[in-house]
Amino acid sequence: MLTQPFYNLGLTEQELNQPGISLTTPIDGSHLGKVAYTPAAKIKTIIERAQQAFLDWREVPAPKRGEVIRCFANRLREHKQDLGMAVSIETGKILQEGLGEVQEMIDMCDFAVGLARQLYGLTMPSERFEHRLMETWHPLGVVGVISAFNFPVAVWAWNFALAIVCGNAVVWKPARKTPLCALVCQKLFAQAIAECAIEVPPYLSQVIICDSAARELFVDHPLVRLISATGSTAMGKKVAPRVAARLGRSLLELGGNNGMIVTPSADLTMAIQAIVFSAVGTAGQRCTSLRRLFVHESIYEQVLHALKQAYAQLVIGDPLQPKTHVGPMVSQSAYQNMQVTLQNVITEGGKVWGGERALVNQYPQAYYVNPALIEMPGQSSSVGKETFAPILYIMKYKEFAQAIALHNDVSQGLSSSIFTQDMREAEQFISCRGSDCGLANVNVGPSGAEIGGAFGGEKDTGGGRESGSDAWKNYMRRATNTINYSTTLPLAQGIKFGDF
Repeated sequence: MLTQPFYNLGLTEQELNQPGISLTTPIDGSHLGKVAYTPAAKIKTIIERAQQAFLDWREVPAPKRGEVIRCFANRLREHKQDLGMAVSIETGKILQEGLGEVQEMIDMCDFAVGLARQLYGLTMPSERFEHRLMETWHPLGVVGVISAFNFPVAVWAWNFALAIVCGNAVVWKPARKTPLCALVCQKLFAQAIAECAIEVPPYLSQVIICDSAARELFVDHPLVRLISATGSTAMGKKVAPRVAARLGRSLLELGGNNGMIVTPSADLTMAIQAIVFSAVGTAGQRCTSLRRLFVHESIYEQVLHALKQAYAQLVIGDPLQPKTHVGPMVSQSAYQNMQVTLQNVITEGGKVWGGERALVNQYPQAYYVNPALIEMPGQSSSVGKETFAPILYIMKYKEFAQAIALHNDVSQGLSSSIFTQDMREAEQFISCRGSDCGLANVNVGPSGAEIGGAFGGEKDTGGGRESGSDAWKNYMRRATNTINYSTTLPLAQGIKFGDF
């Protein structure tokens, strides 16, 4: 029974049978349950409760806040198998990817626990005698998280773990396709709180499942100090102006049209593995999926032949089976968008291998596809758009400068990659004259990232940074402090007043 992992994680029969959104699994189209929308009239109350939780939580020392996240990580470890399976069932990604997503949550929590003792400010030399100049970082307030279907728990955890150790309350709006994973995460956090010795205020973490009216109230509310939104560029362009209109903060992780350059010196064995994994993982439904491949003309035919052989060996099918490489697309509309794109690129001179629907007789209510390889004569308008599907465009280049220019000539700027053994090419690719993306990799594919580094991109990708490095600063406010320990008061610009 596909609903069993959700029951194992604490959801009840009643919670899976609410009047509201009807949920199906991409695996076979079968019914998973129904969840209720959060009424728009309740959004204000939910946010006000979160604000009160924040006011209490900010007083708790950061290392104590980290202890709560440590308890949560332990619950994730205990329930990794069930939660990983729940992710696969609700999204259609293969089980190993579902388990990997939960491991990423655990790793992020471990990172946040250590960070709880490292929320450092700076001390700077003051230009005035007997003065100290320094900065301090303080909790921000209520953090709103909008997550996408393809990583229904990991990206939330990037935000949640940091926001909590930084002293904030969190309100989470999951994707409409994947609310069950959000609900079970809330169950696990509640269990962690119950087992932890730290007193946690009620409503520190809440989930809302919104229609458009409630979502707008959520985004517009002035007490939501930060909206961290992951999804399409179109979604970001709707959210960002609304938040900006009230002078709130946005952290945007949006679309990616990621490219890879394969040079004549590349280790092709490594490159082919990276290309296939990056292009077909999660059925091409990652923001970091490889979509554009630029291959030097001297090795083009060799690379194309190797990719055709590799694609022919892919196992497409039930994502819960251990030998499956590619599971289903998330929905019929995702499949239809892929087919429209394939027709468009054919009119633009593209030569398509694959892309057709698979396993129709076995799974008539699901949308499995054969990943598509497309030879393109150039970077057409369709290539410049992100289609969230297993489509890989392959193009030739002659000069390295041409490859860089083509790579950067799209509106998105998330992840990028080069395979080369030429030091000059590698260094130029990660220099200011190279990739214009937030992630620039050498001899590593564009798909996926370690939690220790800041994750995010430029241009239409939104400019946000999540996860590691100093991304924690998004969830705090900075104060610059001047401390005068002298017996005089030197005034700015040398202004002097008489004695008062």
